[in-house]
Amino acid sequence: MYSKDDTIIFLMLQTIDKIFEYSSEFLNAEEFYKDGKSFDAVMMNFIALGEAVIKLSESYKDRNNHIVWYKIQSFRNIAAHDYFGIDEYEVWQIIKNHLPKLKEDLTNII
Repeated sequence: MYSKDDTIIFLMLQTIDKIFEYSSEFLNAEEFYKDGKSFDAVMMNFIALGEAVIKLSESYKDRNNHIVWYKIQSFRNIAAHDYFGIDEYEVWQIIKNHLPKLKEDLTNII
């Protein structure tokens, strides 16, 4: 039986897969940003990812402190509260350079 925290991690993995799916057809940040529906869908999933972190227990996050949870939550806050100030190049770099490692780390937790 999985704990509530484990279930949240599974949901986070599904969310990451959606981000990869919605951004996979683009070659660069400019193309990605020009497709408003895809960009908006990805940003909504980043918000969901951050919300999931908020729901994880502190003890679970402490046991898995190799993941920088506060950065995921902080990016959620930026996406939700400063949406029009988001830099598409930064989002693209997060997708390409940081999300694969996060997915690997979350998979290893489970």
